[in-house]
Amino acid sequence: MTDIALDFDTSPARRIRFESRPNVAIAARAAGVPVLDVVIPVYNEQAALADSVYRLHRHLRDDFPFPARITIADNASVDDTPRIAHELAAELTDVRVVRLEQKGRGRALHAVWATSDAPVLAYMDVDLSTDLAALAPLVAPLISGHSDVAIGTRLSRGARVVRGPKREIISRCYNLILKSTLAAGFSDAQCGFKAIRADVAQRLLPHIADTGWFFDTELLVLAERTGLRIHEVPVDWVDDPDSRVDIVATATADLKGIARLLRGFAIGSIPVQTIAAQLGSSHLSAAPGSLLRQSVRFACIGVASTLAYLLLFMLLHGDLGAQAANLIALLVTAIGNTAANRRFTFGVAGGSKAARHHVEGLIVFGIALAITSGSLVALHAVAPEPGRYVDAAVLVAANLLATAVRFVLLRGWVFHPRRNR
Repeated sequence: MTDIALDFDTSPARRIRFESRPNVAIAARAAGVPVLDVVIPVYNEQAALADSVYRLHRHLRDDFPFPARITIADNASVDDTPRIAHELAAELTDVRVVRLEQKGRGRALHAVWATSDAPVLAYMDVDLSTDLAALAPLVAPLISGHSDVAIGTRLSRGARVVRGPKREIISRCYNLILKSTLAAGFSDAQCGFKAIRADVAQRLLPHIADTGWFFDTELLVLAERTGLRIHEVPVDWVDDPDSRVDIVATATADLKGIARLLRGFAIGSIPVQTIAAQLGSSHLSAAPGSLLRQSVRFACIGVASTLAYLLLFMLLHGDLGAQAANLIALLVTAIGNTAANRRFTFGVAGGSKAARHHVEGLIVFGIALAITSGSLVALHAVAPEPGRYVDAAVLVAANLLATAVRFVLLRGWVFHPRRNR
């Protein structure tokens, strides 16, 4: 049985240093430690734990080319999970158990990664939703020294995903929010299949505050801002229908985490420059444009576009009629709005990709228009004669939502820095 107590002393004297080694597998083998430590965080997983560990252990033994260890990180389980975990550790070689008395996936990963002797650290969800064939491609660039962090992605070409539309929409919306607020360049923050070099984790972990589900996102954003190389592997992924993640609570915590990071970067409480210097990174990622400044400019351009629309509509109404005047006025101002936001809000200059920007801008405008029009249709379906003030109130709310959606799509999709390099 390999049951260990946690010791958070991670001073250089207590662990092997791999920073200067081109291939960490050589140093790990010489030191007699596993090259890879795969952490499985669990909380009350008595039904799934044994089968998943047996399956992962077989894969590491038969198909993975480097020595590896499995660490079951028990997050204060109150069911039969601790007993099963200890029995697995007693039965299987290179399986150990770490017991934490507090819940939190981020807390578990922080605890195990901070004390592991392996040069490459990974984690995966206990349901093993991700095909294990992706594990070697995930960690190979970290072992060779090519990359610093690696993530499985379900949202890029080459990935094959089986899950319901609800989770698909939630996942894509969350990543779009990350792109529009934090200008994140990675494609999938939430996939439970990630790896990191131990020397990099040692520098990043002290600056990660979240102990729950936002831990992954915070780690990736900090890694990206400090200029580290993030390797992405498209994965085959099958949704676990028995997942017990509280979507509402998790989404709320994620939004709070995003706000905390935005504030930290804005006031300088997150020492990006210092961390980058410690890691020896020479490719510090440029901070994205100020969200506040972009929001103000977007709002000003929106007001100007609305005034231009009203003026153009009034000029054309007499000769063309209301419908034609409305269509032309909307089209012209939508094009002008996209051009103005492109140049002044998001700082994209030159003619490169301008045609694509305008096409995508019209798509975004159509989505916003559908929100406002659809809100009236829905209102009149519920209340055939709602009254002028109810109509106005619904339109105001719908326009506020449509404006927010337009800003998110323009910042996180149309004019995202990664798509306009």
